[in-house]
Amino acid sequence: MNLRKSVITILFTFLFLTVAGCSQEVFAQSPSTPTEIDKQDDETNLDTQLFLLVATNQDVDDVKLPAALESVVKQLRASLPFRNYRLAATLINRVKNNGRLNLKWIGGPLVPSGAVSATSPSFNEFKVNNVKLVKDARNQQLVRMDGFGFGVRIPIITTSTVASNGPVAPVINYESTGLNTDISMREGEAVVVGTLNIGPSGDAIILVMSARSTHK
Repeated sequence: MNLRKSVITILFTFLFLTVAGCSQEVFAQSPSTPTEIDKQDDETNLDTQLFLLVATNQDVDDVKLPAALESVVKQLRASLPFRNYRLAATLINRVKNNGRLNLKWIGGPLVPSGAVSATSPSFNEFKVNNVKLVKDARNQQLVRMDGFGFGVRIPIITTSTVASNGPVAPVINYESTGLNTDISMREGEAVVVGTLNIGPSGDAIILVMSARSTHK
């Protein structure tokens, strides 16, 4: 009888140790590092393009716009009462997926108007708090930009003063304009983010954005 109990005890102990060892092996095999998909996502970057278009009723040089903007400008001509569109600047940047972007620069006046100083610089800022690849309800790839912001300080001639020796000197004040929003767009598609009226002439800056993912 004692021998039988001893055998049962030994078998029970053996089964318990076997099960415990298997459990430890399972836990040991559980990945503690990111999967290959996660690693691939971590290496994903987005190439972004911000186009600054100036819409005006003034005569401008006949400069051909990039092919990426042809469909956008066609839509703008149908909806906005401006005669001409010209490309003032193109900003190309790379940002990590689920990352952020902040850019500041000094440039010339965006609008060739008599009320805007042709010699004073403009101060510009472009930022996105978060850029991320997401899927919509139809499982299509989208680029979401949270905290998209663009701002510019424009040198406006408000009045003129006469110096003691005779020449007339313009008085310039900097006026701020800008846009803040959250947007999403199809990957690789150029979309109009918004318009900003600038200057007494009624000209406008039109912000056009596109983004495409890359693993390079």
